[in-house]
Amino acid sequence: MSGELTESVIKGIIRKVGLECAAQGQTLSETLVAFMLSVTRLLDTTNPSLSTIKMQVYFDMNYANRAELLHEQQRILEGKLAPVVRDITDKCPPVQEEIEKAYQNIVSYALLSSGLGSPTDIEAVREVTAALQSVFPQTEMTAFISLNKKDKEQQLKNLAMLVTGIRLYNRECRKGGRSIDDLPAILNEAIPSATQTVDEGLNTCHMLAHKYTALLESMQEDSHRYMQLSSFKLKEALFNVRQYEAFLCILMSDAITSAQEVETLSVQFAATMMQLKNTVQDKISVDSKEVFPLFLELSKLWTSFQDEMLLLSFLTSMTSSLQQFLEIQSQLFPDEVLTSLLEGVTVKSDEERIRETMGTKVNVSDFKNQEWLFPETTDNFDQLLIQYHSFCAHAIGVKGLTLPVFSSFLGNPAIGILKHKAKCYVFSSKEAAYTFAQDPDKFIQLNVEKAKEYAELIQLLELRHQFEYLFPQAQARTADKCLMKPTAKCDSSTQTDTHILPPTIVRSYEWNEWELRRKAIKLANLRRKLTHAMQTDLSHMKRENFTQVYLPKGVGTQTKRDNSSNVPRPQIFLKGLRGQSSLTTHMVKVDLTRAVDET
Repeated sequence: MSGELTESVIKGIIRKVGLECAAQGQTLSETLVAFMLSVTRLLDTTNPSLSTIKMQVYFDMNYANRAELLHEQQRILEGKLAPVVRDITDKCPPVQEEIEKAYQNIVSYALLSSGLGSPTDIEAVREVTAALQSVFPQTEMTAFISLNKKDKEQQLKNLAMLVTGIRLYNRECRKGGRSIDDLPAILNEAIPSATQTVDEGLNTCHMLAHKYTALLESMQEDSHRYMQLSSFKLKEALFNVRQYEAFLCILMSDAITSAQEVETLSVQFAATMMQLKNTVQDKISVDSKEVFPLFLELSKLWTSFQDEMLLLSFLTSMTSSLQQFLEIQSQLFPDEVLTSLLEGVTVKSDEERIRETMGTKVNVSDFKNQEWLFPETTDNFDQLLIQYHSFCAHAIGVKGLTLPVFSSFLGNPAIGILKHKAKCYVFSSKEAAYTFAQDPDKFIQLNVEKAKEYAELIQLLELRHQFEYLFPQAQARTADKCLMKPTAKCDSSTQTDTHILPPTIVRSYEWNEWELRRKAIKLANLRRKLTHAMQTDLSHMKRENFTQVYLPKGVGTQTKRDNSSNVPRPQIFLKGLRGQSSLTTHMVKVDLTRAVDET
């Protein structure tokens, strides 16, 4: 059967099972149905397996790590601010009314993007307006309007951050900011409370897991107790508790990370505020180059505080929501029932079980073809990726067939970690390690078969990669965060490079002598050119530019002495040229030119 046909058949079965459940009053998602594929099990509300799988589906569909959650929050914020940004950055005519409207939109953007107040809060609007006018008066709107869209958006973000930093500084100086909450103080109180809630849930899980494990071990030792306890679904209850514990550990790790982040941010925020106070002091005017970077840094740190508030709220919500999936424990095993069942049974904690095996270690010489890792001989031992969620690789499949699974469930790395086919496995005892190492592939397959019997083990033991074909791709989430990873299909092509080695052609080479002369003359002429520097409307917000030129060289020459001479001006007069009444013309010439020696 082809892959597409197999997938189609599975989807048809899932859809049919979902319709049958809906007909009996249970509306279930296809993802949950894909785990179970059994109407009877889906309708059995007293089965801890169903509660465990619901918990797994809920966590997988709702949990997000820090990076994913903050990225999604940023995307939502940008979507909300998009209309305001569009109104500001779109071209507007240089009319006074339009300029004033755009300025008010900038005020709204600075208020909304900071999250420090509401546009309906008049006092907050006044604070933002005053802070904006101090760094960006309305007279500069003409230059702002002339910028391109990308530069407008960048300047808009910078202005919003500057306004936020100014408001935070004024709040510190008690000159405003009454509507701004003290996020560091709130976080310092809320994080320990959230951590305590998660820790209490973990303690409850540990107590129940230890008791269930003790009861399961007692069933192995006493056949009478096996008959007495076989109907209580202890294995399913233990799986439920262990899965709840695993999810709480993830949330606890996130809470610890948040606490460390808040501590670091508090120190940086206090240091930046102190530096800003020392810079400003009581000065009437301060150079913007000194205070603007500090205002921007305050804004960034406060945004990080807001992110931690969001993360803390998310962790608190997840912790509260997960509690509903543990309620079945109190229904199946009330305190009085559990107490009566534990009479005469020794309850051991996970730590006690590990201490019992301390000092025992696998002898490497007993295995010729197996690789064993130990803490004292392996670098980054704590960072090894252990299979089956660090549970004993031997107890999962073998003991689950004839006796309760997960007695001695937790693995002890000090015994030795077996590295088989680039994967690492831990064991609860030396004997379990030796047995597993004799034929690892056999026991790995037994564990897979056990996961097929108990579907909740697929998620708990991190065996999703071996059951990808069971889940519909339509219900898959992103490729890196889902209960299954869809088959990746894409068109691809390859092309061989024409020239493998990088080209060695010198583009600046010139063989023509006259061309070289032309370039030399051009360079020589450039030395006599003047370079001008100017500042335009488009560059007045950017850094200063400097240009160095060759100054003109003063040159002077000296020649021979100049001399001159003067001669008499000729003065000659002629009389009778116009003629007279007689036919004969009589002309008289009179020379009045002075002699040379008379000059």
